[in-house]
Amino acid sequence: MQIAERVKKVSPSLTLSIDAKAKEMKKQGLDVVGFGAGEPDFDTPDYIKNSAKDALDKGLTKYTPVTGTAELKNAVCEKFMRENNLSYKPDQIAVSCGAKHSLYNYFQATINPGDEVLIPTPYWVSYPEMVILAGGTPVYIKTDKSTNYKVTPEIIEKYRTPKTQALVLNSPSNPSGVMYNAQELKSIAKYCVEKNLPVVSDEIYEHICYEFAHVSIATFSEEIKNLTTVVNGVSKAYSMTGWRIGYMASDVNVIKALNKIQGHSTSNPTTFAMAASVTALNQGLDFVHKMKEEFRKRRDYIVARLNNIKGISCAVPEGAFYVFPDISETGVKSMEFCEKLLDKNHVACVPGIAFGHDENIRLSYACSMQNIEKGLDRIELFVKSL
Repeated sequence: MQIAERVKKVSPSLTLSIDAKAKEMKKQGLDVVGFGAGEPDFDTPDYIKNSAKDALDKGLTKYTPVTGTAELKNAVCEKFMRENNLSYKPDQIAVSCGAKHSLYNYFQATINPGDEVLIPTPYWVSYPEMVILAGGTPVYIKTDKSTNYKVTPEIIEKYRTPKTQALVLNSPSNPSGVMYNAQELKSIAKYCVEKNLPVVSDEIYEHICYEFAHVSIATFSEEIKNLTTVVNGVSKAYSMTGWRIGYMASDVNVIKALNKIQGHSTSNPTTFAMAASVTALNQGLDFVHKMKEEFRKRRDYIVARLNNIKGISCAVPEGAFYVFPDISETGVKSMEFCEKLLDKNHVACVPGIAFGHDENIRLSYACSMQNIEKGLDRIELFVKSL
């Protein structure tokens, strides 16, 4: 049976493949420490789970409007105003089956064959593949330690061409944990307005920030807001990864296009999960603040330990729950490093090549401190054996 050419161009997710191999090893009875998964290890709060149960008891199990219920769209609008100082109307909101689905739909709705999308490295693994599936061309803006893994207007301009249709920004970043401060974002916003360059702002980690508060690039002017599509969801902040509820705010015409795409693919997101998401958004951020403080303790520990291993250096991430240590001094590339580490010492990390940086690896510290300590002991032994 024929396979579409565009699908042949897409690479499988290394993050998911590493996680799958680690789980298979665990099934075989091996003691594997996993640093791969990008999801909080905290359970979804009871008040959110109870809200879903109430929704089921009320019979909220039927189809809804394609891009989400009025209740959830209103809650998203209120969230944007309350937490981001952004004013949107419900017809500027689309709810999808996770923030990943929102991003996929955006590229399907806006990218024509041959269009280019600027993606700073290191990038979340799915950005370029989504662009390719939409018929576009990902253009990688290379960053490194010298730029603190961030872009500036001057750097962006070197990569922009007449074919450029969007710039992807992810702050806090997966995989690096790097955040753009308000001044940096203001500068990029000014540049994008001058060049009429649309921005896709992935803000899924906005509430997991340690050094300073998250700022959305869409807040700096009405012009940049009109150029920006803000993507978010309930997965990370409320530990609801499996509930699959994401949302975006964008131009009305983009939302109308998404309605067409989603109407012929998934239709509406899960009805009772949307009801629970209304509760999540409306009940405040006490849960995420408690979770964040635990992540902060783990971050501080894992960074200190990694920097004490000869051959590894690790910057302090400002947000999210990942570290992105540099392993270049070991002389081993990321894929080989991670494969040998998993096979020999039973520790699962994600090779940096998956994010466009072969001199790094990614570790998630969204796991218990006991696992972090055990895993780092094994990594230290592994590096000494190289």
